[in-house]
Amino acid sequence: MPKLDRLARSVPDAREIGDSLVARGVRLSLGGSIYDPADPMGKMFFNILATFAEFEVDLLRMRTREGMAVARAKGKLKGKQPKLSARQQAHLLKEHATGDYTIADLAELYSVSRATVYRVLERARGAS
Repeated sequence: MPKLDRLARSVPDAREIGDSLVARGVRLSLGGSIYDPADPMGKMFFNILATFAEFEVDLLRMRTREGMAVARAKGKLKGKQPKLSARQQAHLLKEHATGDYTIADLAELYSVSRATVYRVLERARGAS
């Protein structure tokens, strides 16, 4: 059985779900109790559920940001490493500038995708 707080991530989201359930005539059964989103008790249930779900998500985001900041401060969060070294990128740019190589040729020569070659070329254009 999935967790109940997975139903909605925010109060407006829960209201939207509740409204769609009301429009379809659906009622929710939990632990033997029936919750009707059109009923005041059902609306309260959805609002409380959404409030706790939103709180949990906000806590998770906050803890993730804090953890990333600590890792960054310790030098452990470096991000994805480039496929080509600075030297390889410089060679690739020189070879492209000669006009002797196509994008596909350069991709094969450096064992990278064409998208990577395009990114290197794009960065070089942006830097100049």
